[in-house]
Amino acid sequence: MAENYFGITDTGKMRTNNEDTFIAQPVLNDQFIAACVIDGVGGYEGGEVAARLAHDAILDRFKSKVNDYIKLMKEAIAAANEAIYTEKKVSRANEQMACVLTVALADIANNKFYYCHVGDTRLYLFRDNSLVKITRDHSFVGFLEDSGRLTEEAAMRHPKRNEINKALGFDSSIKGDDYIETGESPFLPGDTILLCSDGLSDMIGNSAMVAILDTTKSLSVKAKALVDAANAAGGKDNITVVLVQNNKSPLMQTATKPAVNIKKNESQDGYDILKNTNSHSNEKTAIKNRKRSSIGPFLIFLSFLILVAFLWILYSNYSNKKTRDEEVRSAIVVKERNPEERQFVDSINGNTTKEVFVLNTPDTKAIVITDSILIKNDSLHIIGNGVTLISDSTYKGAAFTMAPDCKYLLLDSLTLENFDIGVLTKTSGLHLKNVQFKNCRVPVQYNFLFKDRPVINGRFADTAFYNLDSIHL
Repeated sequence: MAENYFGITDTGKMRTNNEDTFIAQPVLNDQFIAACVIDGVGGYEGGEVAARLAHDAILDRFKSKVNDYIKLMKEAIAAANEAIYTEKKVSRANEQMACVLTVALADIANNKFYYCHVGDTRLYLFRDNSLVKITRDHSFVGFLEDSGRLTEEAAMRHPKRNEINKALGFDSSIKGDDYIETGESPFLPGDTILLCSDGLSDMIGNSAMVAILDTTKSLSVKAKALVDAANAAGGKDNITVVLVQNNKSPLMQTATKPAVNIKKNESQDGYDILKNTNSHSNEKTAIKNRKRSSIGPFLIFLSFLILVAFLWILYSNYSNKKTRDEEVRSAIVVKERNPEERQFVDSINGNTTKEVFVLNTPDTKAIVITDSILIKNDSLHIIGNGVTLISDSTYKGAAFTMAPDCKYLLLDSLTLENFDIGVLTKTSGLHLKNVQFKNCRVPVQYNFLFKDRPVINGRFADTAFYNLDSIHL
């Protein structure tokens, strides 16, 4: 690689495979340096496949000749999304795969860079010993950090740090102009842009990155030092770093003194000098008056600028508050259930016989669950007839949640698959019959409720009895 760009990816200390990849090379007739970090998700091999498909689709699209570079990058990302979604349809082993990415085109000749971004990979700009995060993480925790509600350290430790709400491969096409974050920025001589996966940004903070970037070492040494720092902090994920530097020499401006013309007194006659003494005094007075009169408009103009600046600050605060409120409203999205799931939930909520029968025919497919099903009935018997409830790829939570008012729930002949929690209960009224839990981290989780008292006395007893012949874990 050239001296002004470098990319590196590392498996990290906790993973056995690397689902990251990157691009760092000249494109578009060597006018631009393409920098891209791609983080694949979706299983042992699925993430690698998604990242590779995105990598190839983007480089293929960068062979085009265009003038709208942001449009070109958005088309490249759309092509990557289509390639991943098409592969998911034909390969059942990779049906959960997706990827997130950040791509930039650096135009060093014109001191500018353009970027597009989806997910929680990041783009930073390093200028004058200061590191500024350009992109926003497309996750709720990232939104809390970007809006100042969480510190960088708290966000790095948050248990839902890696739960993203945007990625390539979720849908057949990217919907909405705002799905892809885009922008452009000056890229001045001496500037460096850093693109990285969350394997770096989740392990080391801004100050540690600055300490490494603020040296005279080569980009390759800096990139490897960033990877080493992330591994030293734990290396919990794959680590990918791409650096691009505007290595042109900064322009140096030489300050010059303004030319001063010194007028010589053309009068050589002493009488003339004495005669003009009063006129010089009058001229000085006139100059003072002119200066005084010129200060008035200047003060008026300065007051006007201060007023405009004050109004602009008020408007900016109002606009930023409005934007933050809209982002909060957009971040808290009420999930819309799919038709089969909605029919199943409606049969539970509208039940009057205390029994729900799920129809299972040869054509019946697994019911995809996008959010927890709250059981508020006093008692309920759900007869699944062998139907499978499977967690949506973007949902992490419980399949069923028993409300405190639910005294009795019998799940009969059901399979719960890919849930973080199978059943979340706050009472002892849960009964299971011929229930299977497949790939559920916690099949049943019991939450205890205590009244608001200063002191609690008692003991926890093992009162749950299950016949393992009828429950397959």
